[in-house]
Amino acid sequence: MAHGIKKHLKRLRAPKIWKLTKLGGIFAPNPKSGPHKKFESFPLILILRNRLKYALNNQEAVQILQQRSIKVDKKIRTEKNYPTGLMDIISIEKTKENFRLLVDTLGRFILHRIEEKESVFKLCKVIKSTKGQRGVPHIITHDGRTIRFPDPFVKTNDTILYDLSEKKIIDFIKFDVGSLCIITGGPSVGRIGIVLQQGKNFMEEEMIKLKDATGVEFSSKISFIFVIGKGRKSFISLPKNK
Repeated sequence: MAHGIKKHLKRLRAPKIWKLTKLGGIFAPNPKSGPHKKFESFPLILILRNRLKYALNNQEAVQILQQRSIKVDKKIRTEKNYPTGLMDIISIEKTKENFRLLVDTLGRFILHRIEEKESVFKLCKVIKSTKGQRGVPHIITHDGRTIRFPDPFVKTNDTILYDLSEKKIIDFIKFDVGSLCIITGGPSVGRIGIVLQQGKNFMEEEMIKLKDATGVEFSSKISFIFVIGKGRKSFISLPKNK
């Protein structure tokens, strides 16, 4: 009888947001443990092989990673199954390219090309704000970071601008009426809108009402809200169709 966790992943069991073909083989890349959840992440090998087309097969992708020219959030990564996730910065030194990982309206990961000056910071959603031992305040972000002694005004559901080089918070965006948000899950995934009001549904779940650029109103759970700006000003560049 087998013991321990499974180290493989069948292709039909892989998340649909990876856009893998059914006839591409039996198995799919199994994400390693990392900052993002297994089925909410995107393995690094799929970025090189399936999206950027820099590798034709698994062996070529491994050879590219062994050259230590691929960085995720300004850190060199050589593991082919390293889990990248929403708002991660992927940098390729040899081609001088930088990408930010976003989601489209079908919930699929997309690589948005950004400039070098925009790749030095990352947006992180605060999912928990608490105090640790000896009353030391700290926050935990959506990508697994624990930051001690944050600004006292930073609360849960806010977004921080995190400097990837100096490892510190450079600014933050409050979650409030008038905030510009992107939806990360649910039926409205990938849509961008301005917060109009907060409320609760019949199941006592906190819901947020938003309005997009065309004036259409929609609602989403507060857990799917990711603040990216204030009013119509976004702190990051967005694809043209957004």
